[in-house]
Parts: sequence; C-alpha cells; structure tokens
Amino acid sequence: MSQGLTYRQAHLDDLHTLCVLGQPLNRLHHQERPDIYRDATEQVERDQSHWRPCLTSRVQAVFLAELQGASVGFITVQIIETASPLLQPLRVARIGSVCVLEAQRGQGIGRELMALAERWAVRQGAGDLRLTVWAFNEPAQRLYEELGYEKRAFEMGKRLG
Repeated sequence: MSQGLTYRQAHLDDLHTLCVLGQPLNRLHHQERPDIYRDATEQVERDQSHWRPCLTSRVQAVFLAELQGASVGFITVQIIETASPLLQPLRVARIGSVCVLEAQRGQGIGRELMALAERWAVRQGAGDLRLTVWAFNEPAQRLYEELGYEKRAFEMGKRLG
C-alpha cells in the first residue's frame, strides 16, 4: 500500500470531490453504453443530484481514499430491506459505485474500499453484500471474484427499435 494513503467516510462537504471522482466512471460507462450513460463533463455540478443522497441518507455511506490529502477513489454502499410477501425478510447492503483513479490502480485501494463498505454493512446489520457489474468491466469482475463475490443472476437486455 502507498505511503500517505488514508481512508475516511465522506460527508456532504465532499460533494464536489465525489462529482469530480465520478467522471472516470461516467467516461467508462458512456464509452461502452452511450445509449444509457451520459459522458463525463467539466461541469461536474451536473452530477450533484446523483451523489448528494449517498452523502445525506442514513442508509447510505461513501468512503474516500486519499493519497497525501488528495482524493483518489471512492465507494458507495446502501442498506436495502426487502418488504415483499414473496421474499424472506432480508437486510442487505448494495455497493453502488466503486472508482479508483487510473494512476492509483493496482495498489490495493479498491480492495480496501470494498473492505470498508463490508465492515460498514456488517455494523448496519446487513446479512448479505451485493453489487452489479457490467459485462464489459472485466477488471472489476476479477476483483470481485477474488474478494469472494459469486455470480448469482444475469441481467439480460434487448435493444428495441
């Protein structure tokens, strides 16, 4: 792990930082699925309404990785409780977004962010931790499998028109 690397839970005053860090995710997803995702933008304020709930909700958390005081990655996680007569009552955590800046990849930052989210989920009483990853994101799939995540379902789609 890099010297000077620290982790902390993000707060509302980190909203701008989260919007900036989210741009590589926007770019990657837009590159692969421009029919779904908007491209990265220099007007990062556009994304505030997406990230703000992650920072203000009692059932969500964001963790930041910082290298010598500069933010280099983040993860979002939330608690979801099932409320259907067809399902067992479950309290699960769901990873929303994971991002590590390209220059810092391969240093264990993603692994540590995942561990922070998992520990937070356990403290919240979650019995399961879930995530969704796009088929095109093979590096993320490998990381998640190395961390013990298993494929449980496949989401399929068909473009119409």
